[in-house]
Amino acid sequence: MLEIGSLVDGKYRIIDKVGQGGMSVVYMARNERANKTWAIKEVRKDGTQNFEVVKQGLIVETDMLKRLNHPHLPSIIDVIDGEGSFLIVMDFIEGKTLSDVLKEYGAQPQESVIDWAKQLCDVLGYLHSRQPAIIYRDMKPSNVMLKPDGNVVLFDFGTAREYKTASLEDTTCLGTRGYAAPEQYGGHGQTDGRTDIYCLGATMYHLLTGHNPSEPPYEMYPIRQWNPGLSAGLEAIILKCTQNNPIDRYQSCAELYYALENYEEMDVKFRKKQVSRFRKFVIPASLAVVFGVGALGFHLAEVSTKSNNYDAYLTAAKNSTIKSDEIENYEKAINLDPSRSDAYLDLLKEGFLDDNVLTSEESEELRSILIAYGNGKNTNEVEFKKNTEGYDEFAYEAGIAYYYKFEEKSNKKNAKGYFEVASASTSLDDQKVERAKRLYAISDYYSKIGIVDETGDASITYRDYWNDLVELSEGNLVEVDNERTALIMYEELATQIVSHAVDFKNDGVTKEEMQEQIDNIEAHLTTDFQNVSESSQASVSEEIEELREIISQAERILSSTFSQTTGQEG
Repeated sequence: MLEIGSLVDGKYRIIDKVGQGGMSVVYMARNERANKTWAIKEVRKDGTQNFEVVKQGLIVETDMLKRLNHPHLPSIIDVIDGEGSFLIVMDFIEGKTLSDVLKEYGAQPQESVIDWAKQLCDVLGYLHSRQPAIIYRDMKPSNVMLKPDGNVVLFDFGTAREYKTASLEDTTCLGTRGYAAPEQYGGHGQTDGRTDIYCLGATMYHLLTGHNPSEPPYEMYPIRQWNPGLSAGLEAIILKCTQNNPIDRYQSCAELYYALENYEEMDVKFRKKQVSRFRKFVIPASLAVVFGVGALGFHLAEVSTKSNNYDAYLTAAKNSTIKSDEIENYEKAINLDPSRSDAYLDLLKEGFLDDNVLTSEESEELRSILIAYGNGKNTNEVEFKKNTEGYDEFAYEAGIAYYYKFEEKSNKKNAKGYFEVASASTSLDDQKVERAKRLYAISDYYSKIGIVDETGDASITYRDYWNDLVELSEGNLVEVDNERTALIMYEELATQIVSHAVDFKNDGVTKEEMQEQIDNIEAHLTTDFQNVSESSQASVSEEIEELREIISQAERILSSTFSQTTGQEG
């Protein structure tokens, strides 16, 4: 096993062991020169039978992943073939597997499961669209990582295979019992995209009911047998996904995605049946009026009591001397009335950001509170979104928290969803909306740049990115927004020249264009910050100096990039 603190291949410092399976150990490592955290998967020869066979399988897996580029898939960075072990360096994904989420919290809210399932449909559809198609074959909660921002990543491609059109059936039976489709057991035909649809249906079943189909009796009952409050439409979708005959399932991930988008429409027929049954037992109108008057009085009293208790929880939270008690009281207030914004905002600002840092643990706790069924009907977040004005304010503050204060490197990606909400707000003040739009634009690129669609074309080019970076940095940003946002925009532009000068050049951005923007930043730093208050000057002076260092580095990179081109041409 690798030793904590050791240096691998001269550049990867082993920080910690984060996971262990039957054949491998996964470590957190840091590339000290690039100041970047990675995961290293180690398979050792001395701990693995048929090591050469396993090694060849890993080479196939890594070669497959190297050809893929999708936001819900990990990236393979490096492969190190040593004498005693085989090491795979890949993205370090912060979060929990869905199997760990199930163990900790039990059955998950259907809104969350539908969101995750649509993301998994998207990535499976991408795999199936490759030439040749890639069939994943082992979809299950333990192979899906839930990140703090609510997005999921599919990993472990040990059982994936490329579809062979000439093959009548699979020669190897791979997959996990309970989740695996009948054709994965051999003699039932070749696995194809519909196999993954079966496995995804089984995964949704487990997440919604908390009942593991890979444990006895290895059966999946209609989900509403376990929880009558679940959607009848969603039940129908899962039943169709898990049909034994592939021809009876959804025939593509796009078809399944559409069904998940419109699952509520499937409930209409069911509701009509329920209404017709209810009419047989409806209370006479006269009695309804009598009881209704009394119910109104009780309702008003209940509302008053709820409000008083909510405020009491807020007061208790603010007076708590123990952090866990403070968070618990905020959570109680949210569960009592998920539509009110006060507790969410106080939880974020006072509970989590009191030290001006949002940790990954705090981010995960925030997410768990949002997806909890506080009032027993919907998740807290679903109820909160009904309060448009309050949710917009929270989305803005959460975006700022992730963008500026989240300790993880994925801060911009995590901020994106919240800024998208805030940038479309009609209740936030204009300055906040404008700031949200600018920060969303930057965050959005981190989830799109370099990603190719099914045709192999990039959805966003580096020329697109450059043009928008320039547009975002135009004008006196200190005056339009504030000095901190201005510095972020200028730093983003300068940093991207440092990181992507070659990419920009290859996409047609000239040296003169990049130099012009470097000069513009210098001019803005000289003129735009002169009129800010003394206290603001003091708070940003250090950041201005850091930005000047980045500018110097950008100029060196720019000179080097284009001098290399000249040398090659000569």
